[in-house]
Amino acid sequence: MNHWLLKTEPETYSWDTLVREKEGVWDGVRNHQARQNLEKMKKGDLVYIYHTGNEKAIVGTATITKGPFPEAGAEEWTSIKLKPVKKLKSPVSLSSIKSDKRLAEISLVKMSRLSVQSLSKEEFDLILGLSEPS
Repeated sequence: MNHWLLKTEPETYSWDTLVREKEGVWDGVRNHQARQNLEKMKKGDLVYIYHTGNEKAIVGTATITKGPFPEAGAEEWTSIKLKPVKKLKSPVSLSSIKSDKRLAEISLVKMSRLSVQSLSKEEFDLILGLSEPS
């Protein structure tokens, strides 16, 4: 199983939209490196949903329900399907991630504009721990 982070502008497609839809199509990615990451996704992989803009925080977890397939109307690009798993107890802000030295090497810190990023299981678990109020 792989672990991922998907970035979205909440006014375009938010965590709440994904929850309301129960299963969503993740498309519209127009970056070659992000597309390569989408193409590595498999059914059952775990995903963090990260809201960009003013929020700048990871807000929930999802799971891939259908691996990569051509985007409708733009077959040269890639889509996936995913469903929500759970909203985080507490959103994990970008500033919290940046202040944790154990996460200094993740793409969210190093390549902040990349919209589809891989995470190790350890990084995924560390972020989950940050969402748990102490």
